[in-house]
This record gives sequence, C-alpha cells and structure tokens, in this order.
Amino acid sequence: MFGVTILGNNSAVPAYERHPTAQVVTMQDQLLLLDCGEGTQLQIAKYKIKRSRINYIFISHLHGDHYFGLMGLITSFGLLGREQDLHLFAPAPLEKILQLHLEASNTTLPFQLYFHPLEKEEQIVDEKKFTVECFATKHRIECWGFLIREKKSPRKLNVEAIIQYKIPTHFFEQLKNGDDYIAENGTVIKNEWVTYENTVAKSYAYCADTIYDEELVEKIKGTKVIYHETTYLKEFNSLAALRFHSTTTQAATIAKKAETERLIIGHFSSKYEFIDKFLEEATSEFEHTELGIEGVTFRF
Repeated sequence: MFGVTILGNNSAVPAYERHPTAQVVTMQDQLLLLDCGEGTQLQIAKYKIKRSRINYIFISHLHGDHYFGLMGLITSFGLLGREQDLHLFAPAPLEKILQLHLEASNTTLPFQLYFHPLEKEEQIVDEKKFTVECFATKHRIECWGFLIREKKSPRKLNVEAIIQYKIPTHFFEQLKNGDDYIAENGTVIKNEWVTYENTVAKSYAYCADTIYDEELVEKIKGTKVIYHETTYLKEFNSLAALRFHSTTTQAATIAKKAETERLIIGHFSSKYEFIDKFLEEATSEFEHTELGIEGVTFRF
C-alpha cells in the first residue's frame, strides 16, 4: 500500500479543531512522518497510526507549526521502550535544539537517533522498496519539500508459468528485471513467457510551505500525487506573497503545470473557519483537487 494520512492541515496555530501540519506516508511496511506540528502525538493515537513503524521523520523547516510536536514524540518513543533506530532529516539547526531539550531534562533515549541535516537537493533515503529526495522550496526561511518514489521491478512474476518451466527461486529477481532464463539443457525461456509487465511505480511530492514558484514544476513534474499548501483563498494573492505562502489557484496552477494526476491541498489559514471554498477555487483551475482533511487516508 502507498498512501498518505493527513494528521494536521492547519497553518500557524490550532483552530476550529484543525491541527498544525503533519502527515504520515505509508510505504509498504514503513511509515514516514512528514512534519510534526503541535498535537501530532494525539493525532497518531486518534487515527491508530502504529508509531512503532515510524522509522523516518522529515521536517521541512523550523517554523513551530511544523516541528513543535517533535520533541514530545521522540521522548514518548523512549518512554514506550522503543529500541529500533530512528532517522530524522531536517534543517541543521534542529539538531542543537533537540540536544538542548535532552540535556536540560537529563534524558537518555533507549534507541539510536540519527540526525541527517538537509543541505542540498539530493536523494536522502534509498530503501529496497522506496526512495526519498529533498528539494528546496521558497519560503521565508530555509524550507524543504520531499519526493517519495516507489521502487518497482519492470516485470511481475507469472507463478503458474514459472512452475511449469521449473525456474529456480534464486533467479526470480533476474526475471523481475527482464532477463531470460537458460535451462540446464540450454533451452532459453523467454522472459515474457513467465512474467507480466509491472504497474507503473507511484510517487508523492510534499511541497511544504512555499510562495508561488514555477521552479517547483520541474522538480515534481510527472509525480502521481502532489501536496501543495493553500494558506489563503485567491483574493489574498498579495498577502500570500508577502508571507511567502500560496493561494488555492496558485497551488492548482502548479499541479496543472506539473502534470500530476491528483492534488491535495492543506495548510489552511486560521482566519478561515470553513474550508469548502478552498476546494471550490482550486478545482476551478485543476479538477482533480482534494481537501487534505484530517484523518483521511489518500491511497495512490
């Protein structure tokens, strides 16, 4: 399964039962936490997220609504007896902030916390089933987006055909990569006889906080699903630019130019009690837009 669960969709402060930014991406058997605003722990419990499966945390930038829940979550991991490694990717200054908290409270974590500073646009995770890249966005301070790509072999195995041709298990990975099999008697078993074409690998781009920036398009072009902030409705284009945020139609324009299949919008300003108009405005520009409602899991 590849999908994203929205834990927090508000900007700046909690309001109208909406929480600051946090999302959990499910990638096969791994959970990846994107940002960790205030209240993330409670949202994880509310929506029954298995915190023990969170081995990677990515913090886009150091505005409080994107990381003020992090110290509490890390401490809770320790209190609950976590032992497996935890990898944290974030702007470099966050490492000192975390160290200060741990030192001030005389806390020793029972697990290894690996801090990876974000320094340039590059691939930062390379797992067997997925990769993660970071890319810069244009915000008031250093800010990063994250692009998660599913890894898939070009071919899928046709089990019945494999049994028929008596192909040994040690050759399965080569079959997935498109290789023919040569039997002991020299007979060539064509790959297409024992495999199917695999489905296209999926991808998700988390654009974090950003002013309207068409340079983003090339960084995320062709991504299956994109999340883009929409802090304001379109009538506040000037205010959005002043505060290095985006509006509904601006996010939709980026989605259209990036040729994505779906757009998820969030990071709604606390000035709005109701958010239906965000969807109305965004879909007028890009039809396949969805509101990032808390508790909803978008499956890709």
